[in-house]
Parts: sequence; C-alpha cells; structure tokens
Amino acid sequence: MSGIFLKTAAFLCLAIAFGGAAAAQDGVIDAPTALRLQSEGSIAIIDIRRPAEWRETGVPAGARAITMHHPDGASGFLASVLSSVDGDKSAPIALICASGVRSTWASTFLARNGFTQVYNIKEGVMGRGKQPGWIARGNPMDPPPAQ
Repeated sequence: MSGIFLKTAAFLCLAIAFGGAAAAQDGVIDAPTALRLQSEGSIAIIDIRRPAEWRETGVPAGARAITMHHPDGASGFLASVLSSVDGDKSAPIALICASGVRSTWASTFLARNGFTQVYNIKEGVMGRGKQPGWIARGNPMDPPPAQ
C-alpha cells in the first residue's frame, strides 16, 4: 500500500513541477526544466549520446551517461537504463542527446518497454532549431565519464 502511495505522490509532484500536463506536452521538457527537476531530485537525466560525443563536450552535470549505441544493441541499452533506475520502470527519467532525434526514438522505445515516466529534453545538448540546447543555455556540464 505504501509503495503505491509513494509512486502516486511522486507522480503528482512531477505534475505540479511541470505545471500540469501541458508543460510536458508529449513528454517533452526543456533544458532549464530538466536541470531544475534534477536539482530537486525529481528526475534523473540520462545522456544517450555516443562516448565520442561525451568526450567532445562532457555530459550535462549530474547526468548518467548511458549510450543508446550499446555494444549489445537495443536490449543492452534497455538493460543499462533499467539497471540505472534499480529496476524501477516508474522512476522519472529525462533523456538527452545532441539535438533531440535520438532522444525522441529512445523515449518511445523505453515507453514501449514499460517505462512510465520518460521525458525528452528535445533541444538536446547542442540545440535544435530555435531552441538553444543545454550548453548554449549555460547549464552546467561535467567532464566526460571514464571509459
């Protein structure tokens, strides 16, 4: 009973943090919102780019670096993400790539595989169209993970 209560409470907190469903339309959030939610402990950011891209720019501060280009393919990526949330497919996660193309695919893939709170930082690390991206917004970056 308490597990259901805690999950419901977490979902309601996210809904309030996003300002309702309209603010996270189609599961898309912007970089400042993702940074704020991460700093509040409400969401985990996962950088799904290639290791070479992490080496070029670093990763968003506090993000988990889990490449979607896993050596074991989609099943390896899925297993890595699942491990990063301790097997909890209801854990809120936000995916980021360079410009939102891969994170769009990966968000859909994870949702189809049972993840219930997957958000897409569609402007990416580098920007997309009129959206500047994580770096251009001045959001903090961490060094690339050791490989």
